Parts: sequence; structure tokens; C-alpha cells
Amino acid sequence: MVGQYTPCVAPGLLKRISLISFAILVLWVEFAWANPEYPQRIISMSPSITESLFALGVGDRVVGVTDFCSYPKEACALPKIGGLLNPSVESWIRLKPDLIIHQDDSHKLRINARNLGIKTLAISMNRLKNILETINTFGKVLGAKPAADALIQKLQAGIQSQKSRLKDVPKKSTLLLLNEGGDPNGALYAVGPGTFLGELLDLAGGKNILTDPTINYPKISKEYILRHSPEVIIQAGPHANITPQEKAEKLKQWERFPTLTAVRNKTIYFVGADYILIPGPRFLNILNHFARVIHPEAFKD
Repeated sequence: MVGQYTPCVAPGLLKRISLISFAILVLWVEFAWANPEYPQRIISMSPSITESLFALGVGDRVVGVTDFCSYPKEACALPKIGGLLNPSVESWIRLKPDLIIHQDDSHKLRINARNLGIKTLAISMNRLKNILETINTFGKVLGAKPAADALIQKLQAGIQSQKSRLKDVPKKSTLLLLNEGGDPNGALYAVGPGTFLGELLDLAGGKNILTDPTINYPKISKEYILRHSPEVIIQAGPHANITPQEKAEKLKQWERFPTLTAVRNKTIYFVGADYILIPGPRFLNILNHFARVIHPEAFKD
């Protein structure tokens, strides 16, 4: 028949050629998987890193997280590799990561990974600027630049929105405490201005009564609080998520210091959420919490 082509190849040879082609295809796929352009098997060494990776849409590449990573819910189902200070090297080997992402002060972790031939990426998320820079780095390193740009734009827009809302509102002197019990007669740890929470406090219209930017979370005395008499006291952290009865009991403890401005004005607040202490992409939620309790008059709408 005109136009029909019949190959002059024996059937057996055709079969062998097909098998060889299939084998080459399999090898090519395995090579592409073993040598991807971007990391495909990632271990995250902190909750803030884990949240950022999922926020960028690359959570499906995360194969292991720390015992403290609890958000989003998909991360909870992933294999646990221990904590930052006691990671399970056996888990690293079992999970076969092509990248471990960790905080930049984890020197021992980096050395252990290097000895195992595992690539690492050191990042810092201790300030708002660092959080944005880290998201940008993730976008480049993981091939998620459009998602990173969009997330950064969203976070910057959220910051600017709060600035605009509070631009004509005078700042209020504020004490931000880490709520680990919260008894004013016990040990009290405050948040310094040189932390990401300190930055959020400033953006929320608070004037931190702590002024030393080199001390992040100092233990402070009742005398210090009484001397500065803040207009607002915020106790923040997971343990500040309390019942109305517990709140009443804690406020009664503060009432032992009636000269405090915050006590007289009844402006002592408890901001409880599991992400309060996590410097990640949910910091806009923290900023909103702080702004609403410091300046409720700006949110009447």
C-alpha cells in the first residue's frame, strides 16, 4: 500500500530495542529524581521553618520535622526527628534528606549533617527583617520565587495597614511578659525591644518599658514594673490562653499593686495562642492581637 512503511527489523530485535529504551527511561527518571534542580526531601529543624515552607506551598517536599512542629496539621503527620538540641541522626539517615534547614546558631547540627554528606541551609528568623529575607531565600533555593514574592508582599501590606491605622495614635507605655505562670509575685520574664515580638509591640502602638536592645528576654523585678508603671500590661504565650475564671484570678493577683497604671485603668490583657512565640508568617496575627489590646479605640469599626 502506498505510504505504508514496514520496518525491516526482526520482531525479536524490536522487543530488545523496546526493553533497552524502557531501561534508559527508568535510569533517566531515577537520575532526575536523585539530582533535581531544587531540593525534594527537606528536613525542617524548627516550627518557624516548617510553617514558612508550608506557607510557600512546598510542604509536600518536607519529609521530617521536629517534635515541636505542630502547624499546619499536615506537618503533624510527618516523621519526627527529635528536637533542635537533640535531633535523631538515625532519623536523618532513614529519611534520606537532600537538605536540612536550620537556624544559623545550630553549629553542631551543621557539622553532624556535613559529616553525613547532607546539605544544610542556615537561616535566621529572630527579627521581622530576617523573616522576610528567609522567605525570599526559600523562594530562590526551593524554586518557589513567585509564592515567596506573593507572601512577602502580603506580610508587608499587613504591616503597612497597621501603621496607617495607628499613625495618629499616641503610643502607650507597655510591658510585654512571657506568660509562664503569670503570677506577678513569681518570676517574670519580659520581652525586650530587640526581638521580633518587641518589634511587633512597637508596630502595634506600644512603647516598651524595656529599652536595652541587647537583652532579649530578661527576668525583671516587681520593683522595676512599679517604677515604670506601664499603661498596658500584656501577658502573651500559649499559657495565656486561659478561662474567664483563671483570668479573674490572675487579675486579682495584679490588684495587689494598685499604684500600677495598668491596674488602675484595668488594661491588663492575656494574649494566648500557640504561635505567639513562633517567628513565622503568622506574625500578622500576633501584630493584630497586640494592636487591638493596646489601642482598642482604633478598632471600633
